[in-house]
Amino acid sequence: MVLLCFVLDLRTIPPPHLQDLKQSLMMLGNYCALSSSNRNESSRTTESKPLLDLIGLYYIFTDVNWCCDEMRVAYSPQGDFDLHDFHHALNTLPTDNFTAEINDFESLFCEELKLEAVLDEVVLNSWQTSERAIKTKVIIISSCFIETLDHGTRDAILDTTDQNVSLEFVFLERKASLFGDVTVNINHVVNKIGDLRNCKFSTCIPDLYVLSGLAKRWFQELKVEKEEQLQARFVFKINFLGSLNQLSCNLFTFFHPIIDGFIFCKTCRCHGIPIGPSKLKLSQMSSRCPITNDNLETLDIWENSVEIGETTLYMPSFYSNEKLQKVSSPINFNVIQRTDLRSLSEGVINGTTYVVAPSTFPNTDDMDRSKLNNQVFQAVCCVLASLDQGLVCSSNCNLETLMETSFKCYYILLPSEKGLMVLRRLLASEEFLPIPDTSRLVHCDGYKEIENTVQESLLKIEINEYDPVQHERGFHQEMNLLVKHSLLVRVKRPERKESSEANLNPQEKTTACLTRDRWRQIVVEELPDSDSFPCLSNSERDQLDTSLQNSKKLDEKTSSILETGNPQGD
Repeated sequence: MVLLCFVLDLRTIPPPHLQDLKQSLMMLGNYCALSSSNRNESSRTTESKPLLDLIGLYYIFTDVNWCCDEMRVAYSPQGDFDLHDFHHALNTLPTDNFTAEINDFESLFCEELKLEAVLDEVVLNSWQTSERAIKTKVIIISSCFIETLDHGTRDAILDTTDQNVSLEFVFLERKASLFGDVTVNINHVVNKIGDLRNCKFSTCIPDLYVLSGLAKRWFQELKVEKEEQLQARFVFKINFLGSLNQLSCNLFTFFHPIIDGFIFCKTCRCHGIPIGPSKLKLSQMSSRCPITNDNLETLDIWENSVEIGETTLYMPSFYSNEKLQKVSSPINFNVIQRTDLRSLSEGVINGTTYVVAPSTFPNTDDMDRSKLNNQVFQAVCCVLASLDQGLVCSSNCNLETLMETSFKCYYILLPSEKGLMVLRRLLASEEFLPIPDTSRLVHCDGYKEIENTVQESLLKIEINEYDPVQHERGFHQEMNLLVKHSLLVRVKRPERKESSEANLNPQEKTTACLTRDRWRQIVVEELPDSDSFPCLSNSERDQLDTSLQNSKKLDEKTSSILETGNPQGD
């Protein structure tokens, strides 16, 4: 968990690039607001917690009235993240402060506004609004960076990064077609700060898709905590090197689910907090304020609000409140494109697997239609399998919930050589997060020798086509054992008096009760052979041996009960 403080140098960022940067930061805010209402049950053992407000936004601009450069706070973290205020801060950033004449080799800021002063103010402000235990990361975004670093600037960076603070410079590259032949000595800057601890320098093409990828990476820094990572070991039956027979790994997911639609609610006008559903009509004073518990009249309630995580947005009265409906059959899947299965990352495939088979039309008039549908289905499956391709489809249905969605859902139709096809859910751009850093996965000296040794070991592992029928998880065996043990201590089922004794007279009821008591006495007391219940203690085994000595009487007692009549309701 990191407190991200963004510093935007508006003097150096052209308006088109600034617009894309603002959109990417809005995406970051949207992810933060949504994360408090989403839970990935497949990869989390505990419920997701709402994110604290861990975003700060600052900007540097030129005050034309005073002809000087200043830094101002646009958004400061205040406890709970406020999506409305964060968007407002981005929308109100000055857009007319770009200075095209700034040389790419000028100082990062200016003589009046030094880097060390900016870092001191940002760090001081961040510590005043958050716990010092949370690490702070200052991200400076600009299109101009210093060519040389003097001792004062290096000392300022060292002082900052030594105080539980990391520093990242993000350089937005300018396009030569717009600004001429721009050459920035990036390597020189990297060499100057590359040896500094907790200091990073990166370049970025100012494109919306690239910037949105940065937003996802920043969101992971806000969201991911060490305790959320799952550790695993893959144990082999063979040894790779010496006695090494296992691989230690970390399990992670880069699937961040988004909601299918927005939740509308009512809020109190006095505090702006959502109120529960009303059982009475509003005209009958049906709701109460969540804070004061005071009764709310019709005019005291804001009818049209949207709840997103911990954020509530207040909509105009004319905004339509469309409720999501159950889908009706048949569900439409619109084929968008073909895709090579070799280029499809399995990480973007998610959700339940559906086997797809051709439909049949039972009416006799539709026999030709059924036959043609079957033939075309088989042809599509055969052609896709030969091309090793699948079909990407879109739909306004979430197959996991069978509900209509406000946003598109994407699916992949996969062929098979068996004549059937498979339908799986695909992640969209909002749901797909970047994979972790793989810079450590480099080929060092001696790797080829290790690879050859590992190959020899892997080839010793049996190879077969996977057949699910031959791979049992042990469910039935464990289930049967549980039932077997439960039969030893059967508990009487709840009696249904209305069905079993409603029509009996007092004498019949007495006979039935006696019969049930005798039957339960035999079933509970006459335990079966001791081998069927191996976890018995010594005293329990003695009792079991005593009961087995009387097992010869079981048939006589059973016959007596059968003569009386099998108990009803047991």
